[in-house]
Amino acid sequence: QVQLVESGGGSVHAGGSLRLSCAVSGYDSRTYCMGWFRQAPGKEREGVAAIDDDGLTIYADAVKGRFNISLDSAEDVLYLQMNNLKPEDSAIYYCAADLWTDPRRVVDGRRNLRYWGHGTQVTVSL
Repeated sequence: QVQLVESGGGSVHAGGSLRLSCAVSGYDSRTYCMGWFRQAPGKEREGVAAIDDDGLTIYADAVKGRFNISLDSAEDVLYLQMNNLKPEDSAIYYCAADLWTDPRRVVDGRRNLRYWGHGTQVTVSL
């Protein structure tokens, strides 16, 4: 059974940083695409960043240059380093995983991933 558990959310002031973690267990395929998504109150869920087993990383335009997605394969932990946070980054952040699919399609919403965590809250204040 695949399980994803996010952690690392919290409250920060604008300009601050947070690092989200997603512990992955039960996933035993060498091919994968993993991603981070977010959903703010009253808004649809949106893709933030994704990474595949070739190391290709894709970012939404809103976070390019500020966020970095990475995977520690040895520990099976997916990270999202978020720098220069803005109030509009406030949302519940979710990690997700599946067999390989194009990360660009995942971030732009054309492809969904099968396994999801329960989310972690990020709040950025002025």
